[in-house]
Amino acid sequence: MDAQSLYDFSPWARLLGGAALLSSLPLIWLWIRYRDAPQMRRRLALTMLTLFLTFDLVMVGAFTRLTDSGLGCPDWPGCYGHASPVGASAMIAGAQQAMPSGPVTQQKAWIEMLHRYLAMAVGALIVVLTAWAWWDRWQSRSKSDMRTISPWWASATLLWVCLQGLFGALTVTMKLFPAIVSLHLFGAYGLLALLVVQATLWLRCLPGAPIAPLKPDAAGARLRWLMVLSLLVLVLQAMLGAWVSTNYAVMACNDFPQCQGQWWPAMDFAAGFEIWRPLGSTADGATLSFQALTAIHTAHRLFAMVAFAVMTWAYWSLKGSANLQTPRRYLGFLLLAQLVTGLSNVLLDWPLASAVLHTGGAGALVAVFTWLSVLTTPTKTETA
Repeated sequence: MDAQSLYDFSPWARLLGGAALLSSLPLIWLWIRYRDAPQMRRRLALTMLTLFLTFDLVMVGAFTRLTDSGLGCPDWPGCYGHASPVGASAMIAGAQQAMPSGPVTQQKAWIEMLHRYLAMAVGALIVVLTAWAWWDRWQSRSKSDMRTISPWWASATLLWVCLQGLFGALTVTMKLFPAIVSLHLFGAYGLLALLVVQATLWLRCLPGAPIAPLKPDAAGARLRWLMVLSLLVLVLQAMLGAWVSTNYAVMACNDFPQCQGQWWPAMDFAAGFEIWRPLGSTADGATLSFQALTAIHTAHRLFAMVAFAVMTWAYWSLKGSANLQTPRRYLGFLLLAQLVTGLSNVLLDWPLASAVLHTGGAGALVAVFTWLSVLTTPTKTETA
């Protein structure tokens, strides 16, 4: 497919129609389930539902990447100019016949288009969230007792998901360029964090909020900074993990705790962390060496020990906070799960389920530490 046909917007109307239909299903369920609930609870329910589907999107994105389905439809936003692989079946069959071991197959095309439709549905729900947020702000001018949160949170989320769409397009048109794919995964984690912030703020608005914020004293401030530090360390570790995944460097070390039977194997960090280069190549076009892949894997493995130590410290520091035991339990479970899935990726030859769960676990940890960062930060709920 030549460069001029990488973007084909001819199926755009059908794609939007499909995304609208897909997003209407959770909206209809929400309306039926919460039609008699106060508006505040309905807003919280929509935010939580969008958060849940966004986490699903992260998992589907990981599955798409790990099954090499990212180029299952090598144009954007449709599939060979069609709204689904059904209309593109002849082109897909031709591409598969020309390159049987290539990136285009019927199965990969369906996986890729499922990811795109789910992404558009999540985007549609975020549009609804944003419109509703500004409607509430307008209504609150005449209702002095109406409690709400800043609509700018929803607006920032809408802007973020638009950027995610851009990186999704570039992921395809730039042929799985590692830096772009890594930023796309980072953006997915950022989207989760933005939705968690809004869900937590809405929970604070509810009468008798289930988890009250900490007191703004010295102990609370120390705990707050530890949660923020843990989140920053986690994000850096997640980016290193994304770099491992997008460069297919997981199996550069297939033993543990050593790598290739050595404590410090031959590595090329300069080539491994040359950011702006095509997949599998250096910037000058040479094939990326195995030593570079080993350096990528080792960097992630070494920093994992730092990240695990910091997050474990955060876990134990939450022990004395009675109102934070629910997120603490989630944190403990996720830390253990990440350890198990991370080791499984190395020792069990990168099983698909373990790899997908490891990516999802990182997203869940981002959500939990964002939750804790908000809960440990004194925040005034807006009352218009």
